[in-house]
Amino acid sequence: MVAAKRDTSHFVGVLGWPLEVTLSPLMHNVAFRGLGLDWIYLRWPVRPEDLADAVAGLRALGAEGANVTMPHKESIARYLDTLDGDAQAIGAVNTVRRSGDELIGHNTDVVGFSEFLVGDAGVRPEGASVLVLGAGGAARAVVKALADLDAGDITVAARNPEAAAGVVALASDMNRTVGEVAWDEAAGRVDGVDLVVNATPIGMGGETLLGEATFRASQCVIDLIYSPPTTPLIERARAAGASGWGGLGMLVRQAAASFAIWTGRPAPLDAMSAAAIRGIGHHH
Repeated sequence: MVAAKRDTSHFVGVLGWPLEVTLSPLMHNVAFRGLGLDWIYLRWPVRPEDLADAVAGLRALGAEGANVTMPHKESIARYLDTLDGDAQAIGAVNTVRRSGDELIGHNTDVVGFSEFLVGDAGVRPEGASVLVLGAGGAARAVVKALADLDAGDITVAARNPEAAAGVVALASDMNRTVGEVAWDEAAGRVDGVDLVVNATPIGMGGETLLGEATFRASQCVIDLIYSPPTTPLIERARAAGASGWGGLGMLVRQAAASFAIWTGRPAPLDAMSAAAIRGIGHHH
């Protein structure tokens, strides 16, 4: 029995660099055990220059798939066979699934953010004005989710103006107009919007973001950083009476969507959430 079980085991993992902090193995392995699935989730730190070899390795070794995190979300697309809906729309992949001999790129950040925003944060974004900080894969997913949810005016600010212009162009492909504001002018826009989303890593090390900004009680501020669970941005927003949320809810929701894509089974969301909270406790 044991040998037969070992023969049927499946493996997935996460590709990222430097991948110092990841709660994904904890969440997924708890989920696999909870549903009695003979699967394992591994951690794969992969340098950008080794990404092509890593994807070839997934093919050769028979992985069921992978999660993809910074800095590979956009660059991995060229090594996959096809891209599914949201991944195709935003040019960013966070989940890879094997189907026969093909590797298919998906993006569960879009649905993860949508479900978190509406289900956890209780925000109804229809018609709301939004400032999104960042222009990488996470920011693209946020903009797509907001567009799908009929948000009002969306403005993007990024340190790299070319990347910001890319998000604006992407939105226009979705028949959405997204505004762009210079990075050093973003703080001045905060008190004029309903929702602020930080999709950059700034704040992970306790750095100040939007230092000159004024928050107000009717706003919602979301920082996609999940470790630490509360960033200086969230603390300042809450101190002004705004609703402030860290990134753990989105992390769990996108993980649950990845789990369902690989296994064809609904994810045990509560167990994954509990594992993530325990994991953050160990990091801090």
